[in-house]
Amino acid sequence: MISLLADTFFGLFAPPFRRREFLQQLYFVANRSLIIIVFCVSFAAIVTILESSFHMKMVIQNDSMVPGFAAVLILRELAAVVMALLLASRVGAGYASEVGSMQITEQIDALKMLGIDPVNYLVVPRFLACVLGATILTVVANMSCLFSAMLVSQSLLGYTPGMFIASMHRFIQFRDIIFAMIKGACFGGVIPIVACYFGFNCQQGAEGVGRATTNTVVVASIAIIVIDFILSYTFSHLY
Repeated sequence: MISLLADTFFGLFAPPFRRREFLQQLYFVANRSLIIIVFCVSFAAIVTILESSFHMKMVIQNDSMVPGFAAVLILRELAAVVMALLLASRVGAGYASEVGSMQITEQIDALKMLGIDPVNYLVVPRFLACVLGATILTVVANMSCLFSAMLVSQSLLGYTPGMFIASMHRFIQFRDIIFAMIKGACFGGVIPIVACYFGFNCQQGAEGVGRATTNTVVVASIAIIVIDFILSYTFSHLY
């Protein structure tokens, strides 16, 4: 997998540059995943702010810090991680199935016989699309989460949008958005690498494709959690 990652980085700067494939993959990653990600992260934000309010009322008898606390949690962790896990399940599984099917039907061998580098043709456009698409989706997910949290704060907790924004400004900084975008890009980059690795090493038959798909979702999800820990620990030293 490290060798595939190195070949992918080298392929970023080696022609031919496949703009059409990149745009097709970006549409698949960003546009086709948008609705389900917005839907899921919004409900995750609603649960977060309600649980935060419940526990703060139980512990300190006051939930005035809930809007700001929820905004910090959303921007630093919730939106990017939930978005990435959903992307790994949908896009990663799709890539593993597609590349695995090409592997067992010898289409990848045919590419090599035609002098086409499979990494340049299959992995590089998907890698770029996932990095850019995940970055965009992280911003959208964060905005969706904050908007959902604001609506719930107003309707169920009694905080007006002005109070929510004022509380949010006391807790978050602009660098939180930048760090969230960096996380999104890293999460997006690991998904196609894992998916194409298992796709290239797919065993024959439907069982092999299914195993490659399952392994992709499991390994990509674990990698996202580990990368999140590393980046969160690193960013904690930059505040």
